[in-house]
Formats: sequence, structure tokens, C-alpha cells
Amino acid sequence: MEKVISDIGVISEKGIESVSAHRDSNTDRKRKLYIESYGCQMNFSDSEIVTSILAKEGYETTSEASEADLILINTCSIRAKAEQTVRNRLNHFNGLKKNNPDITVGVLGCMAERLKSKLLEEEKIVDMVVGPDAYRNLPELVSQVDEGQRAVNTFLSREETYADISPVRLNSNGVTAFISIMRGCDNMCSFCVVPFTRGRERSRDPYSIVNEAKELFSKGFREVTLLGQNVDSYKWSANETLPWKAQIEKINEQDFVNFSQLLEMVALVNPKLRVRFSTSHPKDITDDVLNTMKRHTNICNYIHLPAQSGNSRVLKLMNRTYSRAWYINRIDAIRRILGEDCGISSDMIAGFCSETEEEHRDTISLMDYVQYDFSYMFIYSERPGTLAEKKLEDDIPEKIKKRRLSEIIEKQQEISLARNKKDLNKVYEVLIEGTSKRSDDFLQGRNSANKVVVFPKAAYKKGQYVNVRINDCTSATLIGEVDV
Repeated sequence: MEKVISDIGVISEKGIESVSAHRDSNTDRKRKLYIESYGCQMNFSDSEIVTSILAKEGYETTSEASEADLILINTCSIRAKAEQTVRNRLNHFNGLKKNNPDITVGVLGCMAERLKSKLLEEEKIVDMVVGPDAYRNLPELVSQVDEGQRAVNTFLSREETYADISPVRLNSNGVTAFISIMRGCDNMCSFCVVPFTRGRERSRDPYSIVNEAKELFSKGFREVTLLGQNVDSYKWSANETLPWKAQIEKINEQDFVNFSQLLEMVALVNPKLRVRFSTSHPKDITDDVLNTMKRHTNICNYIHLPAQSGNSRVLKLMNRTYSRAWYINRIDAIRRILGEDCGISSDMIAGFCSETEEEHRDTISLMDYVQYDFSYMFIYSERPGTLAEKKLEDDIPEKIKKRRLSEIIEKQQEISLARNKKDLNKVYEVLIEGTSKRSDDFLQGRNSANKVVVFPKAAYKKGQYVNVRINDCTSATLIGEVDV
């Protein structure tokens, strides 16, 4: 689903190292940064890294684009609609430039990598284009724009993880935070642009991840989400110069960390720190990870396991490298090890190339089998440069795609409501994240299975754990009262 950060708050001057080169030349006023993020959680995490880098250069953030000297938009290329949304925003920002020509507008992230020449040279709607691995270079690129040049750096790195940068928590509720554990992706799903826009997979030093979790807990955060395009393939070695098989044979345990080990390391930071992770890949999630989750009650009982389709032929065309039977095997393992209450969510694509009506029904039947708590559901959107665009025909009419998507959504709403009804009269520990979106008289948080729970405010505050008895529900929300 598309998301946007439009209000990122203000960074205090305390602890920010100022650099005079990034103050206005005629005044002592610090430059102001406005940043928006679209797409996946990795983009939100990257925006926090970008803000940290620019804060050290003396930038303050603003929630009003019209007040900014530097406007950055962190982009997503996963669907055509996401790119069009970004283009509309860029047109708006260029309107602001007519009143203030000194504003610098830059594009970050996946669209930057994919459309650098078009954005800079053909359309000329941005001053700066910066790929996901070039954020350290932002101060120099801004300086180039100040000197009257258009600036670009979309170099993809094999090493960059930003492990040493402490992110500025944007739009933070002070309770939950993202921790990026890896970057890039080695999977070549035929519908996906990520391997081309974010580069090859590389894992971050586990000790820097644990230290970041400790720092967050000390500041009052009570939940972290470990982020990666495919967290289950996380692997870090102290000796990256050896061939991979030789590393496994020659190094000792503390020199090598896989995802199940990392998960445990973070869980041991503090039993009051909840740990989530996203995203898992069905081909890689192991029983070791599931058993680690079972051992530690503060590792949330929830897994996002995108299926994309319920049909093996379509999965092969998607180059997902697993079959329907393999996916069901992993679902059965989750239910066996973690229980029926474990929250499971998915991504589903309707109308992929050559998908038949029967194959679409296989997706519906998989949903019935798994009983997902919720799903992210889309029609197939062909992306330039992907394997599907090069080798497959996008031959399903839009009308049929939309009808199939409607059926998937209807099925998911039915299952979500049924799953939530099973929670009635049960008591769950809920981490309070803040006030309910619908009423200031209610608070909301999530239980371990990642379900939103709403209950009367009383004297409780965000950051607290409370036990809530569920007495009502919708397909999207559990409603209850604190069980005292």
C-alpha cells in the first residue's frame, strides 16, 4: 500500500553539528528540509537516515514544504500509480519554486535509480537525483546545485549499509521504530524492480543492530521492526573475503550470524522490547526462525509471508522459486510451531500475465486455506525493465484484473472478520501506541499478532503495556476494555 510522510516534525538543535556552508549566505538562518516518503517501510527507514545525514550539516526539518530550502521526495517504483503520485507531487513542488527559485527539489530512492535521465534532462522537474546507496553524498550534491548544476548519484554499492548512522526518527510516536538490517535483494521476481533499483543484497553488522535496539529502548521505545527486502536471507560474516562455503566451514559461531541468531540477539536486549520483522520470503523462512520466535515471548507472534499467487504455474512465471505446495508447507509449519493464533499476512497480485480464471480461483482457495489476518492486494502493474516486461505479455484486460482484485478483497474482508471474531472474549497484551484515530477518548495499540486494538483511554498512556479483553470487532480492528 502507498504511504506518505507529510509531517516530520522538527529536529532540536541539541546535538546537531552545524556546518556554515549550509546556512543561507546572507543570514545566519539554518536551511530547512522537507521530506516525503512513499512505498515500502524501507523507504521510511531510508528517510530517517537521510535526515540524520543532513542534520549533521545543520539542516532543520519542517512540516511545511513552502518553508523549505530543500525538498526531498523518497520514491517507490513498484507500481505505475505510485510513480504517478510522485510526479503529481513534483509538479506541486515546482509550483512552489516559481515563488522561490532558491528551493532545491530532489528525488531519492527507487524512481531516482530508474528514471534519473528522464527526470533531470528530459522533463527537468528536479534539481537532484540520488539513489538509495548515495545518501552520504547528499551534502556534496546539494552544493553542486547551489553552484548552478544539476546533481546526480545513483551508484549502487555492494557494501553500503549505513550501519554507523543513527537515524532521526521521523513522525515518531516514541514507542515503535524501524531498524534496517540489510539492503538490496538477490531475488529476481519477474514483476519486481527492486533488484535493479536497490542493488545486490548485503547484511548489516549484527552488533550495530543490537546497539541501535539498546539505544532505542533506553530512549523509551518499546517495539522495533527489523527491516529487509528478504530478512530470512540475512547472513553476516566477520570474514567476507572467503568464498561463502569456506566461510561456513572455517569461521566460528560468533563470527557468523544468520537471521534466527540475529532475531535472538535483539530479543535478548530486554524482555520489554517487542521485536517484529518484515519481510519474509516463503523460500527462505526456516523452522529455526519459527522456533526462535516460540522461545522468546517478546518476538511478536506475527509473520508477513507474501504469496503473490496461489497457483504454481503463475508462481513459476513470477520467478518466486517456490510452488503452492511449498508455500502451504511453510504455513503448516507456522501453525504447528507457533499456533493457530499466530498472525499471518500476505501480498496478492491479481491478473498477472496469462493468469487464467482457474488460476485466479487457486489464489482464492489458498486464502481460504491459510486464513490470513490481512493482506496487501493489487492488480498487476507492468514495470519497465523487469523480467516480466521483457519476456511476458501483460495480456489480462484491465476490467478483468479489477474484477479479480475485487474478489480477492472481498474474500480477505470475509476471512479477516472471521479471524477477529475468534478473538472475542480473549485477553491480549497490547502496547499502547497513541490515541485512536477516530476518538480522543480511546487509545489504540497492537497485540502480538499485529492486530489493531482500540479501548477506552482512562488514565493509560502510550508506551504502556495493558491487558485488553476483546468484546467487539470489525474486519480491521479489535475493540475492548482494559482487563484489571
